[in-house]
Amino acid sequence: MNRHLISAADLTKDDALLILDTAEELARVSERSIKKLPTLRGRTVVNLFFEDSTRTRISFEAAAKRLSADVINFSAKGSSVSKGESLKDTALTLEAMGADAVVIRHGASGAPHRLANWVRGSVVNAGDGTHEHPTQALLDAFSMRRRLGNLEGRKVTIVGDVLHSRVARSNVLLLATLGADVTLVAPPTLLPVSIGTWPCEVSYDLDSVLPKSDVVMMLRVQKERMNAAYFPSEREYSRRYGLDRDRFAKMPDDAIVMHPGPMNRGMEIAAEVADSPRSTIVEQVANGVTIRMAVLYLLLGGEI
Repeated sequence: MNRHLISAADLTKDDALLILDTAEELARVSERSIKKLPTLRGRTVVNLFFEDSTRTRISFEAAAKRLSADVINFSAKGSSVSKGESLKDTALTLEAMGADAVVIRHGASGAPHRLANWVRGSVVNAGDGTHEHPTQALLDAFSMRRRLGNLEGRKVTIVGDVLHSRVARSNVLLLATLGADVTLVAPPTLLPVSIGTWPCEVSYDLDSVLPKSDVVMMLRVQKERMNAAYFPSEREYSRRYGLDRDRFAKMPDDAIVMHPGPMNRGMEIAAEVADSPRSTIVEQVANGVTIRMAVLYLLLGGEI
């Protein structure tokens, strides 16, 4: 495993399985009354978030604290960044403070890659622009594996705003590495130009793909990143690409529903589907802490 985790493409199959297996071990710790391990005592993890986040930031903070690391939360809004400080100068400040790991979320694709050139510690990409979000893909794979067992040959359908989704890109890369067959379903306007180079199939017809899917992952429509009309209306989008009760009934009985959150209930997913026993949405949040513990443990614990 590399010193950094910047892209899901950085992980070999052995790396990915090592993280998933380590997370499985650490999940047992989360079930204990005292959830802390002394593994990273004396290490410092900095959460460097230039974009708003609830789940990911809290998840990384909880993961580091459960491993007994010291955690520094750095928010761009109340820092020198808001006064115009560059990413490089911020990185040099963190380096001077002796950060062992920097978890970065940034609006610019490629920011974690640049940061990795400026700091000696490990860099973990917690989402960069519309590029990647590797730990989300890992927690999704972990959630699938816990429900379905082996991912080899499983049919995974990812539906919605692929164009703006770093989650989709990381999931396609990681799931292909783990041997799953991925199909992306979206309107043509919400698929990236480079989609032909991705290791997956593409479909525009959700109804035809659902009956043969083991996993259906709905993506949030990222209105905040849209500067043009990508579809006629929310109602039209929901009619063609939303997972409602009728579409849910077309899925195999043991198929599961996923969503990286936050959800637009009633648009990309119906409330009754999101809250059904076959939905892993709440589990994904809990598994996020476990998988991020595994990543920090393997990057900083020297156990690889």
